[in-house]
Amino acid sequence: MTPADHAAKTRWHGLHVLADDAPHWKHDPVAIAHAACAGGAAVVQLRAKHATDRQTLAWAHAIRGLTRESGLLFVVNDRFDIALLAEADAVHLGQDDLPPARIPESVRGRLALGRSTHSLEQARAAGRTPVDYLGFGPVFDTASKLAPDTSVGLAALGEVSHALAPLPVVGIGGIDVAGVREAVRCGASGAAVISAVAGSDDPVLSVRSLVRAIEEGPLS
Repeated sequence: MTPADHAAKTRWHGLHVLADDAPHWKHDPVAIAHAACAGGAAVVQLRAKHATDRQTLAWAHAIRGLTRESGLLFVVNDRFDIALLAEADAVHLGQDDLPPARIPESVRGRLALGRSTHSLEQARAAGRTPVDYLGFGPVFDTASKLAPDTSVGLAALGEVSHALAPLPVVGIGGIDVAGVREAVRCGASGAAVISAVAGSDDPVLSVRSLVRAIEEGPLS
């Protein structure tokens, strides 16, 4: 791995906390982002599936302020227009969103691109487009989506992580402290969580536990 490859991979290494706006969570997106910053996460991603554009942009500006003060990367899910307005670091695109290759070059010069994938075929296809990292999953069963994809398992996460190297691959879907350890053990650059933080009674403590699990690695 070249120094440039290593820098690209480590940029997305660590815990990605999704600040999700589903109404059943115990904390709103800004509170989730605050916990991520206080607990030592690496990335905060705003995932707004229910709010208006006005509310999403307000959250994005607030989270950008928090992440900038804490030195975290800030990603906006789906919407590169809101990502640009909020001066985010990246936009994360799902399989049903605008394909990465269709994002204007002027935008790609200002935003890194992430891409959600759910199979080795999708991951390989995404790897041939101008993306900076991949999300892969759901690794385990998850209740964070109304119609979740079938869980892929740790073996598939490891296969994709090695097949797409040095492109960073971040595991997502049903991940808890034990799952974080296993995701990194399989070769993933990091792991993304929703319910482990958004549904926690003490989100800062939960973030710290997840970060510690990544730093310490798998249990022997």
